[in-house]
This record gives sequence, structure tokens and C-alpha cells, in this order.
Amino acid sequence: MQENLLTYALTVFTGFFAIMNPIANTPIFLGLVGDMNKSEKRRIAKRASITAFLIVVAFVLLGKFIFEMFGITIPAFKITGGILIFYVGFEMLQSKKSKVHQQEDIEPDDEIAISPLAIPILAGPGTIVTAMSNVTGGSFIHIGIVIGMFALMIGLTYLAFSMSDLIVKKLGNNLITVIGKIMGLILAIMGTGMAIDGIKLAFNL
Repeated sequence: MQENLLTYALTVFTGFFAIMNPIANTPIFLGLVGDMNKSEKRRIAKRASITAFLIVVAFVLLGKFIFEMFGITIPAFKITGGILIFYVGFEMLQSKKSKVHQQEDIEPDDEIAISPLAIPILAGPGTIVTAMSNVTGGSFIHIGIVIGMFALMIGLTYLAFSMSDLIVKKLGNNLITVIGKIMGLILAIMGTGMAIDGIKLAFNL
């Protein structure tokens, strides 16, 4: 039982890491905050992280009610979510900024903490789909693990954003691009697996 939960936790964390990828998002963060000083950057990073956490936790806890309200079935959700996650991963493999994450002409002020940082860069459709797909049909323990893994991921993201200047300087844009491609491949594979699970559920295979 404990081994199964540990494997589940690692799978959830890998999913969040692949789609949120704090290292690959760090240059995006720097581009948005412009010439702000360190304290301002940390304030923006903190606000974005907390907002993203609250959004995803709300979907995790209220996902069942959302499904019932709109008549969404678990197979349909898994298939659609799998396609979406595959699409984001495929775009990352093609060295394109995913349209799910992309945002242009943003003024560097406090509002960027909400949009586009919290939504859609951190708590975008891919992140929400990943979180909800991991708790559909799960127990309270699974819900707790998903929230805990997302909290850990948000903590790492805040840390990466707070140290953004140092990370980009040490790693360089080329290595960050390679990491992004690897995460894109992982996402595409996870998306395919999620869609296959949905098809199996839909046709009782």
C-alpha cells in the first residue's frame, strides 16, 4: 500500500514538474518582471505562486461538483485532457512557446502576478487537467497527495523565480531549452497515456 502511494506521489510530481517546469519558466518570468529589483520580483513570485495554488486546489476539491454540474464524464475528461497535455508537450518539442503559456504585450506591474503568471503559466489548463485527472475516482488520501505534490511544485517554482537571475546566468538559455524539450517529451507521453486510459474506460476495455 505504501509503495503504491509512493509511486502515485512520484507520478503526480513528475506530471506537475513536466507541465510547470520552473527552470523553463524562469526566463519567461524574467521577461515579464523586466527591470524590477529583487524584492519586487520576490513579491510578484509569491503572489503568483499563492494564486496558482489556490486555483488548482479549488479545482481538485470541487472537481466532482464541476463534473456533475456540467455533465462531464471521467472518460471524456481523460481523453480531452490527454489530447491537451499531448498538444502542449508536442509544441515544447517543436521549440515553440505553447499557446497555453504564451502571453504578449504585458506591462511589468503587479497584475502580471495574476495574469499571465498565475493564469495560465502556472495554473493553466494543462496543470488543472493534470491535477483533476489524478484525483478522479481517487480517495481522500489521493487528493491529499495531489495537493501536497502541487504545494511542493509551487514551492520549487517560487524558489526558481526568486533566484531567476542566477539560474539563467548559470545554466544558460541553451541548457534551459534542452530541459524544456525533455519535459515536452514526458508531457506528450503522459498525454497519450491519459487519452488511452479514457478510451479504455469509455469502451470498458
